[in-house]
Amino acid sequence: MPNHAFQKLSALAIIVPLLLLACFFCSAAASDPDASAEILAPALKQHCVKCHGANDEIEGDVNLLAVRAEGLSQNTELVRGLIDVLDLEEMPPEDEPPLDPKLRRKLVSELKAILQASVAEKKAFAHTPIRRMNRFQYNNAVIDLFDLKCIVFTLPERMVREHKGYFQPETGRMAEVVSVGSRPLGKSQLIEPRLAGVAAFPQDLRAEHGFDNRGDHLSLSPLLMEAFLALGQSITQSPDFVPHNVGIWQTFFAAPADDADLDAELRQRLKPFLSRAFRRPVGDDVLDRYVRFTLRQLTAGVEWTDAMKSIAAATISSPAFLYLYDRSSDSTTAQAVDDLELASRLSFFLWGSIPDAELLELAVAGELKQPDTLDAQVARMLKDRKLKRFCDSFPAQWLQLERIISSVPNPQKYPEFYFAKYRDSMHMMIEPLLLFETVLIENHPITQLIDSDFTYRSVLLEDAYGELRSESSDIQKRGGGVTVLEFRRVPVSDRRSGGVITNAAVMTMTSGPDRTQPITRGAWIATAIFNNPPDPPPADVPPLGEKPPAGEEHLTLRERLSLHRERSDCKGCHEQIDPLGFALENYDPVGRWRSQYENGRSVDVAGTLFRKHAFKDVVEFKDAVLAEKDRFTRALAGHLLSFGLARELSAPDQIALDQIAAATADDGYKIQTLIKEVIRSEPFQSKTNPKAE
Repeated sequence: MPNHAFQKLSALAIIVPLLLLACFFCSAAASDPDASAEILAPALKQHCVKCHGANDEIEGDVNLLAVRAEGLSQNTELVRGLIDVLDLEEMPPEDEPPLDPKLRRKLVSELKAILQASVAEKKAFAHTPIRRMNRFQYNNAVIDLFDLKCIVFTLPERMVREHKGYFQPETGRMAEVVSVGSRPLGKSQLIEPRLAGVAAFPQDLRAEHGFDNRGDHLSLSPLLMEAFLALGQSITQSPDFVPHNVGIWQTFFAAPADDADLDAELRQRLKPFLSRAFRRPVGDDVLDRYVRFTLRQLTAGVEWTDAMKSIAAATISSPAFLYLYDRSSDSTTAQAVDDLELASRLSFFLWGSIPDAELLELAVAGELKQPDTLDAQVARMLKDRKLKRFCDSFPAQWLQLERIISSVPNPQKYPEFYFAKYRDSMHMMIEPLLLFETVLIENHPITQLIDSDFTYRSVLLEDAYGELRSESSDIQKRGGGVTVLEFRRVPVSDRRSGGVITNAAVMTMTSGPDRTQPITRGAWIATAIFNNPPDPPPADVPPLGEKPPAGEEHLTLRERLSLHRERSDCKGCHEQIDPLGFALENYDPVGRWRSQYENGRSVDVAGTLFRKHAFKDVVEFKDAVLAEKDRFTRALAGHLLSFGLARELSAPDQIALDQIAAATADDGYKIQTLIKEVIRSEPFQSKTNPKAE
């Protein structure tokens, strides 16, 4: 969330006068949001500006006098922050009188009405800046453009390598046994057919609380532009760029008949090729330029195939290929994307690549945006095997699984985590990803991601879980080597297992070498599951040591961490994230179940979710999360929408999230319905891109 600290500090300062003036506020007409702001302004001055506006003493850089000057309706991010802290029951603080639930709901409803009225008036969404493809998208786009039978270059960020073609979404069913590899953690996993002599450009890092396709992160420096020019040449000049690896060889690279009209032949071949590469019909001026360049080469004695390789290299180095953008308009308000822009949004969202011929044909005909046509295309795309790219990109980043790569449990305390020269995390990270793929392919409710009744396990992973291993005896008889890992689908009857929250990968990556880190785990749940990332801790707060200092060996981890809550600037966040993290304390630093700490003290996981769902064990915690499944649905919708739009979400997007979540709930929380509703949403089908003055 943008300006997260600002929002929470503002809400903390405003919540007390809100309580005092609730009856006045609730009676204010939602159609007149400025009237509500006028009611609030005197109370803000009386109760809050002493710390946030008076005498130049402004705590947290929050000046509440500005609210009086411009009104709530002009500060949508502030209104969004108020909605968040009230709806998530983060305010008032625990040491303040509680807010009546009916009054809280009324306040949230009124604030949402203010937000909706303000957004409807301004009618603008955040702008996604022009950006280049990241290397995952570039690899996919080049494969699709040339119909390659191999990959361009190795991508370690793809955490699951598919063996034996288990991913078949057109069947609507995931295989019972899958053979996979884990790229980041095993050198042998990187061996697969690819273009020799082609080196990948640097990996694009995931944005904080976001994804690696964010427009504000994907710039193109002159140095990188030169690298793309060289990359295009290396691809078409690779010794593996040959007929049996290039699907369009005969229709594009193979020499025509001796008596062919070269100009006409070039136009016939280049027009569809360039239109596909540039994601829109190529103009005559562009086509003429490419044709003239190729004819000059042919006239100079260059062989046809070599000339076409040269023009192909130039195409995949062109800004028209590399850059993703929406066309600008004369309006400063939101405008509907055109069919071609929608085709690109769809293909890069679900396939991580350029649109295929069918999408482009419908877009050129102006038919793609028709609701029935769009629904049919989304259904087709969800059954296409290119959907594996979505599974290779979104879930690992949503769950932040790259963090497990740097996890190093103490080898003396957790020797079973390490086997041969490989690590158990190679198996751990695959489990939640296979769960996500299965939920998607089989169109299960997204609640299965919280508390699944099945999972996928390898023999080594089963052994690693110990007490939490599945009841399937068959899996104990079957295995998998280091290069190819065999995972079997097994039922989950012990609800301490199952879902993405309690799997070994998440437990390990949110732990240190010697102990669990409840604060890290709580922050992960707040971010991944509820899309409400906490603020970073103050810079002067020392980290809790891995081992207890002398005199504290008898304390539990909860008792040691309670010292951190004594600081006023730490207390607010800890009230929110500590219950989430301690709910998982029964899982040790490598995800095994424990009831006691090393000092013999019992593990205490009891807590309350959102101040209304008490739990005393992790199963009750899952029940509490499921009781808030609408909140989880909205949060996951936010992650998907941000990924699909390649930008951070802002206040105007929040109304769409409510609509997406409601429509998904009406269809049983099915994941494909959630994705379809994201695509149908106004933000996904709109752009705000005024021309620069």
